[in-house]
Amino acid sequence: MNRFGFIVLSIAICGQAFSQSLPDLLKLAEQNYPLLKAKGYEVLAGNDLVSLAKSAAVPTLDAAYQLNYATFNNITGMATAQGFVPISGPPSEDNVYQGVYGTAGGLLMNWDVLTFGQRKSKIESAKAQQAYREADEKQEIFHHQIKTANAWLDVVMAEELIKVYTKNLERAEENVRIVKSLVRSGLRPGVDTALFKAEASRAKIDLLNYQNLKEQQVQLLSELVGGVESSFASDTSFFNRLPNVSNENVLQNHPLISLSTSRVLVQQFERTQLQRTLNPKLSFWGTTYARGSGIRHDGFVNAEDGLSFSRYNYGAGLVLSMPLLQFTRVRHQVHAQESLIKAEEEKLNLTRLHLEKQNQVADVTLRHALQIASESPVYYESAAYSYRALQSRYNSGLVNYADLIQAQYMLVKSEADLKKSYMEAWKALLYKAAVQGDINLFLDKIN
Repeated sequence: MNRFGFIVLSIAICGQAFSQSLPDLLKLAEQNYPLLKAKGYEVLAGNDLVSLAKSAAVPTLDAAYQLNYATFNNITGMATAQGFVPISGPPSEDNVYQGVYGTAGGLLMNWDVLTFGQRKSKIESAKAQQAYREADEKQEIFHHQIKTANAWLDVVMAEELIKVYTKNLERAEENVRIVKSLVRSGLRPGVDTALFKAEASRAKIDLLNYQNLKEQQVQLLSELVGGVESSFASDTSFFNRLPNVSNENVLQNHPLISLSTSRVLVQQFERTQLQRTLNPKLSFWGTTYARGSGIRHDGFVNAEDGLSFSRYNYGAGLVLSMPLLQFTRVRHQVHAQESLIKAEEEKLNLTRLHLEKQNQVADVTLRHALQIASESPVYYESAAYSYRALQSRYNSGLVNYADLIQAQYMLVKSEADLKKSYMEAWKALLYKAAVQGDINLFLDKIN
């Protein structure tokens, strides 16, 4: 009993997910869909990268300690350290291969006191990149919301078409029952029974096809909300009313425009950062260190003396550095960056142009969808009246099988077209919201 109760409770909890309103489903998708979660983590990483850029103002302090055993042969003069480890100390009188211990330890602090705009440009560049990540996340969330809402409408539409074709199957089975009675009475030929049975079989196949379509749409919606599996509660309100048309225009706030604008800003700040690499930099350094050696100043060797420190030192200074020969290289980088900025600006212009034209298409689509939906009830009512009249005349022996089947076909088609026309009007509104960049234009109407 406990296991049975747990199963029932689990099914009830899962079933509740798809019984929620569309805004609840959108929140569920934002929380569970892996791509949106990945975008959220990228934004979190960007916050740390901005903090990292700001931390460049903090001095660095490095500690080091070494212990070695090596010969104490040495010679005066300059030598580069690349490729080998230098041995420091006074020059030796002879070439002796005896080894001694040596130790060294110290602290080294570096602090860029003045960077003449270099540090600030790096921080601004990091902030611009973070703004791009946030805009990218908002765009991805918005795009996913539109996809989820569209999939939800497809499920609602499939559920309604199942009702339409369920009624069509019931009509077909009722006609089989009636024609059998008429055949027994001698009012209709026996072949009509086989024909009506064939029609009933076709109606059942149509119903099964739409049931299969609904299951596919439910699985797609389940994927978009992060893999939640459950039953779906249909919503018939979409087929009882039409959306109101508004002339709102919020294209400037569209996530795509914000994303393209942030790309331009990223390129601009990177250009500034390149330009400021030519500026000087004033750094402060400070150090304290100690050394120990197994050989004394007078040449006496006691290798174990090198295991402890014997001399302690400190030092401090200022370093003013300027890249004198970087101008040519940076100039080419800046020119390349300016071209990239112009390219991003043209992409932004293309995005604006595309959205403006799509907005015009959305207006036309919505207007025509509303006109079609307003006319569809007339078609359905006429088809329903024709079917009832022809069914009565068929039962009276005044029309043949073909006339009644044609009327039945027109009835189911007109009812399906009526449902589809209403749904197309709502989808046109969703398309308008997608082009405008604000899904609330759709959500406010369904609420």
